[in-house]
Amino acid sequence: MTSVVESPHSSEQIAAWLRGLLTIAWADGNFDEQEKESIFTITKEELAPSIEWDSLPVITPEELAAVLGKHTPDAENFLRTAVIVAIADGTYSPQEDELLHQLCQALGEPEDILPALRQTLTVKEQLDSPPLTPCQVSSHDVLHPLRDWLDGLEIQDPRVARFLCKMIPAQCPFERDVTIFGHKIVHIPPLCKLNPLYEQLVSLRFRALSYLADECKEDISAYI
Repeated sequence: MTSVVESPHSSEQIAAWLRGLLTIAWADGNFDEQEKESIFTITKEELAPSIEWDSLPVITPEELAAVLGKHTPDAENFLRTAVIVAIADGTYSPQEDELLHQLCQALGEPEDILPALRQTLTVKEQLDSPPLTPCQVSSHDVLHPLRDWLDGLEIQDPRVARFLCKMIPAQCPFERDVTIFGHKIVHIPPLCKLNPLYEQLVSLRFRALSYLADECKEDISAYI
């Protein structure tokens, strides 16, 4: 897939960036081998076919920092996309938290985003926790700085934009009941009611789609 926009990033930087996002996506072990292979194929063949990939696409925080640098705009923008990938499924696991902590340290970025994530995003054992209500989202909303920080993400590369369009769901998954032998075992509410940052996900996906369509003149029908 080609684009009319020339990326400000080298192939080495984008390879490290995408490998970093894959490392986050797989951190909590919620992908089975078939899902891992599917994401890897999308990333390698469709999003960045010109990049030479290693057999294992994971990357350490130190390796990533060696490519993106410390205290750089690229490092901060990578962390924004890493947080988006971490919360895209509506959960925030201890494994993701530890990896983001390591990434912040390696990239020389402040860790003030992490306490908000720990307080507001559910883990799988708390799936039935009630969502934030309008009265809770007030002037004391602990998520406000995090929302502003995520909204500051600059989309400057079509390969990163395509990855985000693939990773962020196109629509809020339907709520459903899990039943066994006709008896309801658990009720799973819609993702948009579980994730208080869902609006940031939707906004970022829309901006990525707009960037691909308007700036890169790409056909985005495959992402809709």
